[in-house]
Amino acid sequence: MPMARVERFELVSSTLGDEERQAVIAVLGSGNYTMGKNVREFEERFARHFGMKYAVMANSGSSANLIAVASLFYKKENPLKKGDEVIVPCISWATTFHPLHQYGLKLKFVDIDLHTLNYDVKELKKAVTRNTKMIVAVSILGNPCQFDEITKLCEGNNIILFEDNCESIGAKFKGRYTGTFGLVNTFSTFFSHHISTIEGGLVLTDDREIYNLLKSLRNHGWTRDQDKDSPIFEKRDDDFFEAYRFILPGYNLRPTEIQGAIGNVQLNKLEEFIGIRRKNAEHFVNLFRDDERFITQKEVGESSWFAFTMIINPELNINRKKILQKLRDANIEHRIITGGNILRHDVIKYYDYVATKSVNADIAHYNGFFVGNHPYDIRDKIDYLHETLKAI
Repeated sequence: MPMARVERFELVSSTLGDEERQAVIAVLGSGNYTMGKNVREFEERFARHFGMKYAVMANSGSSANLIAVASLFYKKENPLKKGDEVIVPCISWATTFHPLHQYGLKLKFVDIDLHTLNYDVKELKKAVTRNTKMIVAVSILGNPCQFDEITKLCEGNNIILFEDNCESIGAKFKGRYTGTFGLVNTFSTFFSHHISTIEGGLVLTDDREIYNLLKSLRNHGWTRDQDKDSPIFEKRDDDFFEAYRFILPGYNLRPTEIQGAIGNVQLNKLEEFIGIRRKNAEHFVNLFRDDERFITQKEVGESSWFAFTMIINPELNINRKKILQKLRDANIEHRIITGGNILRHDVIKYYDYVATKSVNADIAHYNGFFVGNHPYDIRDKIDYLHETLKAI
């Protein structure tokens, strides 16, 4: 049977439809555009969906990372301090790392596992010292980290666990959602992610003090929008000044009501979207399982399959440029894996850091690429990818 004609295999696609448009129109008709009831509803529903007490929405996943890091400097007990050692993986998006640098932390980079693309757990264990104050666990492209090992490591050494789950909404490890293991857990709802508010992000936590710190930090550092009995300040009697009282060096990272309204619609569709992504992934894995030219991502737990990674086997003499040109000629969009190995980017010269090793991260950086997954049936496009690469 001839393969269906495919004109293009896109990296990203819109998940926004008529329901989202109607939600936006309703906000525009309400006259209330800045952060308000739609954002609060989305936060409350998001927290409930993932079984956490508190969610704080920001205007991007990067902003969520920023206020999450900042909150750990202002908590009363055992706050982070400038110069503290934080362990991070070599591969993630840039704004996993930037806030850590901006707050003066010393980054220790650890290599990845070439198959899962998450921490090489053996290397992670070796990297931990008595100076380690925090581990940042990043579940890459929908694939959960080995949280049994990582949580044990943190609990046994009094280390803060920070979870960057921006690429992995809806993934599960041993039945538990990723983005719920850390003291703080960040998410992204960018246009190309599992659900979209066009731009947006959230932080989940069960810690009430951190929840109030997050709300203040995203909102100029003032006391407005705080719990009535907030644990981070004592309210004064003078209401004239209280409405504009600043207690933290915060930012304006507030989301809009449009983002909140879209989020409420998208959240209803999350599990359906992920179910379809998993069916696409099953087809991808079956097609490429025995292709020794490529290392494809090994699923840990239940991935939410952000994308399909392909790393050219370093033991074979295959030219990546030739493969990428073939993809371009076939109109198959592709890109580096997440942000690649951050150690190979110019920005690293500004960091205070050490690196244990990055052998596998370098292989993924120089030999790897990914193609898109989508919340609709793309099995015909995966077939097209397979036929295109088979012809090389």
